[in-house]
Amino acid sequence: MAGYIARRLLQSLVVLVIITFLVFGIMRWLPGDPILLYLSSDSYRITDAAEIARMRHEYGLDKPIPVQYLDWVKGVVQGDLGKSITKGTTVNEELARAVPITLYLGFVSFIISQLIGIPLGILAAIRRGTWIDNTILVFANLGVTAPIFWVGIILIYLFAVQLKWLPVQGYTSPFTDFSLSVQQLILPAFCLALGPLAGATRQTRSAMLEVLHQDYVRTAWAKGLSERVVIGRHVVKNGILPVVTLAGMAVPMIIGGAVLVETVFNIPGIGRLAVNALFAKDYAIVQGVVLITAIAVIVANLLVDLSYGWLDPRVRLA
Repeated sequence: MAGYIARRLLQSLVVLVIITFLVFGIMRWLPGDPILLYLSSDSYRITDAAEIARMRHEYGLDKPIPVQYLDWVKGVVQGDLGKSITKGTTVNEELARAVPITLYLGFVSFIISQLIGIPLGILAAIRRGTWIDNTILVFANLGVTAPIFWVGIILIYLFAVQLKWLPVQGYTSPFTDFSLSVQQLILPAFCLALGPLAGATRQTRSAMLEVLHQDYVRTAWAKGLSERVVIGRHVVKNGILPVVTLAGMAVPMIIGGAVLVETVFNIPGIGRLAVNALFAKDYAIVQGVVLITAIAVIVANLLVDLSYGWLDPRVRLA
């Protein structure tokens, strides 16, 4: 097991280094100059070449690209993600404001998707071919195919504009006003959880159906065990591995969906921060957001892989 953990940690480190190289290179290959984009047309007329050169030097943009990459990696190792060109603040400060908001939204969405999706999948498998199974599958298929931004707009129009039950947009910390925070969280959390919830339902149903046809399950039924015991002790335990894998994949789905959801609902998380920085070509913020996102996805996948060792004894011996 220790060797398996060491290999996975090494693989994760290699993936992280490749991601830093790719995001740094892609941002530099995009057309346009971030300094000139930052300066408005009026200020550019009154800013001489010496001032522009000074700003390039301040942000390290006058150095060769390989040197810029090494300086950025060195700063990352030291905990310094750089300075924002457009905001004048450090990337650490911007992420410190945005990351807790996205974590709050993402955590609630993940819990909703798993607590609802997995039981629905189990129920659909147990009641295969009935109206319950068909109804769950219809809603699961709709959840997989429906675009998040479209669902968000429809929900805003229905529950916020027409019925006036919930706020249209915005974010309030639960420590400031818990009631308002919950109200503002309902619509975006549902939108963000919709895809992972539908995926968890479909995958759980498929995994449970595969296990239900195994010989040891038939033996358990023949012994006269109750449905609760057969499903809980034999079917769920042995069919949970694919569901755990999909749960790990739900993390990048939620982080990626946060870009659209936070934009639609005007939530100041890392998704909206990344979109604004990308349009402004704010290198440092985009690189910082991608790095934090990559670390979150890698950690989630690593935890999923390590959970295999607990769920499947064969992995412990690998």
